[in-house]
Amino acid sequence: MRLKLSMILASGSPRRREILTNAGFSFDTLVTNTDEIYPLDYIPEDVPVFLAEKKMKAIGSENKNKIVLCADTVVIRDQKIYNKPADYEEAFGMLSSLSDGVHKVVTGVCIRAGEQQMSFSDTCLVHFNKMEKEEIDYYLNKHKPYDKAGAYGIQDFLGMVKIDRLEGSYFTVMGLPIHLVYEKLKPFIVYE
Repeated sequence: MRLKLSMILASGSPRRREILTNAGFSFDTLVTNTDEIYPLDYIPEDVPVFLAEKKMKAIGSENKNKIVLCADTVVIRDQKIYNKPADYEEAFGMLSSLSDGVHKVVTGVCIRAGEQQMSFSDTCLVHFNKMEKEEIDYYLNKHKPYDKAGAYGIQDFLGMVKIDRLEGSYFTVMGLPIHLVYEKLKPFIVYE
């Protein structure tokens, strides 16, 4: 399988790289230093697409003859966004709030292929079992999830042992709804 145009993943996320690679895509990476500031009056579920499109604008028009993929993931509980924590205390507070409850993980994607641009998102409901303070402390000290929305990775210790069930795609929680990305890229795929 190959793409008719070369692809750029505009993300420094090792998880997004892993997902795209495992799905069989070849790509280069380009990391932009875009702030993750969004209008406070936005509906939380709309923020990831807004941020993905903001990253796309930062890329500019230099790569017009390539496929460019930008994405952003947020965790939402009680209509409050839990983005990447700044420090241990913020991460501990986030995980304590997510403990023994259900939250949404929304990943927004923006893909530009030539003159065509597509934006979409996917939502997964995550059911967390109760987390003890010692478990949260252990996780934060061992895994240091400060680059992850909601202060956890589904593929890490806490995700493995405390997520009771998902309603949606595992990969959306991991950072890229690959099933939707694949469908959007199908017109550009050559199977060989």
